[in-house]
Amino acid sequence: MIGYATIGSNDLERSKTFYDTVLEPLGGRRTFAMGERMQFYGGQGPGMLAICQPYDQQPATVGNGAMFGLPAPTREAVDAAHAAAVAAGAQCEGQPGPRTANFYAAYFRDPDGNKLCVFKAG
Repeated sequence: MIGYATIGSNDLERSKTFYDTVLEPLGGRRTFAMGERMQFYGGQGPGMLAICQPYDQQPATVGNGAMFGLPAPTREAVDAAHAAAVAAGAQCEGQPGPRTANFYAAYFRDPDGNKLCVFKAG
C-alpha cells in the first residue's frame, strides 16, 4: 500500500553511509538517486525509502509522533540492523525483543533524530 516514505536529512552524505549500513541486513540497498538531493533504497518488496534534503531548503526536522517501520525477514536481521544502526551512530530507543507474541522489534533514531523501527511480524 505504501510506495515510499521520505526521511529528511541535514547531512545527506552522512545519511547515505548510515542507511547503506543499516538497510543491508534487511536486504535493502541504494537503488537510484535524483541527483545529489535524494537517494532511494529498495529491497525485495515494492516499497522504497527515500532520504533527502528538504525541498524548501529549510533544516530537516523530526516529525512529532512520526516513525518509520522497516520489515525484516528474520529476528536475526532485526538484531543485525539494530546493532548496525547503533554502531553507525544511532540512538537506541528500544533494544531488540518481542513486543507481542507475533511482533519482534527494535527501535532507534538516525543521526538526524528520525525514529525507526525494524520489525519481524508473525
